Amino acid sequence: MSRIGHLILFSFVYAIYRLITHEWVPQVDVELTKEEKAGLPGKRWKPGTPFPKDFIPCYDPGTLEMLGPDMPADTADQVRVKIERARIAQKKWAKSSFKQRRLLIKTIQRFVLENQDTICKVSARDSGKPLVDAAFGEVIVTLEKCKWLIKEGEKWLKPEKRSSGLMMFYKNARVEYHPVGVMGAIVPWNYPFHNVFNPLLANVFAGNALVVKVSEYASWSSLYYGRAIKACLAAVGAPEDLVQIVHGYGEAGNALVTGGTDKVVFVGSTGVGRAVMKAAADTLTPVVLELGGKDPFIVLEDASLSQCVPMALRGAFQSCGQNCAGAERFYVHEKIHDEFVKRVMKAANQLRQGWALSPGVDCGAMCMPNQAAYVQSLVDDAVAKGAVVECGGAIDKDAPGQFYPPTVLTNVTHAMKIMKEEVFGPVLSIVKIRSDDEAVALANECDFGLGSNVFGSRRRALKVGAQLNAGMTTINDFCATYMAQSLPFGGVKESGFDRFAGIEGLRGCCNVKSVVVDGIPGIRTDIPPPLQYPVQHCAFPFCKALCHMFFGLNILENARGLFMLVSAMMIPTPKVLLKGGKTD
Repeated sequence: MSRIGHLILFSFVYAIYRLITHEWVPQVDVELTKEEKAGLPGKRWKPGTPFPKDFIPCYDPGTLEMLGPDMPADTADQVRVKIERARIAQKKWAKSSFKQRRLLIKTIQRFVLENQDTICKVSARDSGKPLVDAAFGEVIVTLEKCKWLIKEGEKWLKPEKRSSGLMMFYKNARVEYHPVGVMGAIVPWNYPFHNVFNPLLANVFAGNALVVKVSEYASWSSLYYGRAIKACLAAVGAPEDLVQIVHGYGEAGNALVTGGTDKVVFVGSTGVGRAVMKAAADTLTPVVLELGGKDPFIVLEDASLSQCVPMALRGAFQSCGQNCAGAERFYVHEKIHDEFVKRVMKAANQLRQGWALSPGVDCGAMCMPNQAAYVQSLVDDAVAKGAVVECGGAIDKDAPGQFYPPTVLTNVTHAMKIMKEEVFGPVLSIVKIRSDDEAVALANECDFGLGSNVFGSRRRALKVGAQLNAGMTTINDFCATYMAQSLPFGGVKESGFDRFAGIEGLRGCCNVKSVVVDGIPGIRTDIPPPLQYPVQHCAFPFCKALCHMFFGLNILENARGLFMLVSAMMIPTPKVLLKGGKTD
């Protein structure tokens, strides 16, 4: 039977199994309102207009058409009210069973499956990405997270047995995971659906409430997503205030960090991450920082170009390069460099850029209003220092929206800013390398250390990958660490610290509590008489004997310790002079 035949047979058997073991899951129907579908006909955002202080403009970055009226920005007081509502709801939700939490995750999963078109269209209009990129980065990874939590979440949050040590062999030791309470999250605009639902899924499963501030550059989509969240909560009987969405600017973000949340996850730029950490210090609020990235994409001389070239194109151009773990530095061995460039250019010259909802679009718009100009400045600096523009490289001033063209640069060196600063745009910058050691040295010559990717023969690629100073490494694939939802996500150096996602991220939603209890009936801990207050004269020799008896390096030393213990017990305790001149 062919491979396709095996796949069909497996799918058929699995479908029957799922039918037999089917569990009822609530259906949630949430539609876009007429106003959201219509937007504001004839009204467009004027580039260069500063955002108002009290309102958030909502517009499509691909057309500059207004998606709706300006959204009120939350004040610090309003954010604190939302935190308090979440806290009240969390006290009830903390008592929920894992069965109810799984049902909530399954309800969300069903909603996502049945509303993919609307979810992706809303995300595309708010962030500028094409529907395919929304399917990749918004829907698939969210469904994968749902599936992992349903299957394994309870396992990793149950009390975990630990060793109790030699001297306490009769004890049971364990670690318990208790909800942290109210988690705060400040998330970016590049994936407006997944960036909300990713922390939501982990925190509600852990028993927390979530207060999430969405970006001012992608707030419109949160209206639809917020209604969906409330509907899913209601469908399983969860408190309606368990998840709160905050809209606003720096004032709202600061209030979320300092206004009473028990822990904060921040995903964004390194500069803002430092400000979050500084604000959190005043209240000793724990923070998880996932900051900038400048991931290397290393192509060794024995790499398969038919595999890695399509990966390189998606790594550079998915969502117009607006990915924290996007590939930004391409190191290609000199023996295959020319062929790599040739194949990249064959595809790059055919890329179609335009409005996210237009048919057949490969690259959409830039979400942030000034990002295209910033990318242009990096490209101009590289060209001035010797880089060659193979395609793209210049803003189309006649384009209707915020676009930067897919760009390929060759003859790139580390003397250029584009190799040091995070681009967050559709630029594939290629550096020619002569050896594996050079690839490692250049890849590590960077202030960031989020993800990394290596292509080549398995053993050779693994050897190179092991030397990369990054939080994540994928071998012969691109960013596969994010699809494996059991893995933590995060980086080193200026890419931040701590982790969200995976087992570590799920447990990071909890306070860790150590517990020790008697494990053998009838055996309890009593302080030996020599160590009871007032201690006897033999107390210190007694302690030394215990150390030799339990921790000696061989059996003779253990026996010596036992002899020392017996000897210590025989030391008499002399009478001591007490206050008042009396003896004891």
